[in-house]
Amino acid sequence: MRVGLFVTCLVDLMRPRIGFAALKLLEAAGCEVLVPQAQTCCGQPGYNSGDRASAKALARKLLAEFEGCEYVVAPSGSCTGMIRTHYPDLFSDQPTELERVRRLCGRTYELTDFLVNVAKLDAVPGNLNMTITYHDSCAGLRELSIKSQPRQLLAKMPGLKLKEMEEAETCCGFGGTFAVKFGDISAHIAERKCANIAAAGADAVVLGDLGCMLNIEGRLRRRGDMKTKVLHVAEVLAGEDKDEGGRRKAEG
Repeated sequence: MRVGLFVTCLVDLMRPRIGFAALKLLEAAGCEVLVPQAQTCCGQPGYNSGDRASAKALARKLLAEFEGCEYVVAPSGSCTGMIRTHYPDLFSDQPTELERVRRLCGRTYELTDFLVNVAKLDAVPGNLNMTITYHDSCAGLRELSIKSQPRQLLAKMPGLKLKEMEEAETCCGFGGTFAVKFGDISAHIAERKCANIAAAGADAVVLGDLGCMLNIEGRLRRRGDMKTKVLHVAEVLAGEDKDEGGRRKAEG
């Protein structure tokens, strides 16, 4: 399978190792992976802020870069949801482009969904011995029904123990521009999420969207929790983590 990896702009800028972990997992599934060098943003920030013109321009750019791929995969429920759910709305008044967009939407997947339902990955490279709890990010859960897929993959790791937190499906308070426009409300929601994470008593909280990761990690550290790791599911499945000195390591 020829798969285009949409790294996402946030991963590229803030935590590139998530992209490398996604690449490792796709290759483990036997995929030929293409990573367009000029890729940038899916257009979601502009779309959520009402700037449809910039969102449409970025959507056209992404379409041109990935249209030749058999599948498009992103380590983000949020960006995948933007493509699959909102691109058709952006081009609803342009029938010719809309048909191209719909074809792209039909073969665009969030990473864990692709690995489970398309690639049918039998084993994962990771072998991390830790207890984790899982946060279901809003966009992946509500737009793409990403719930069982990451848990199915995590269950393939014998050294890993999943301990579910209370209200795992409840928002972390990020919501993209929501966290900026409604900072006090966002902070309150994040505090509740972090209290549930702490109560679970896990070594790490794992999830599938970097925006949520940054929001949760920031709140955990403000609460004085310097121990609980905040990891993307791709990092865990690929067996990649950071030690306390910040060095990259791989296990398994």
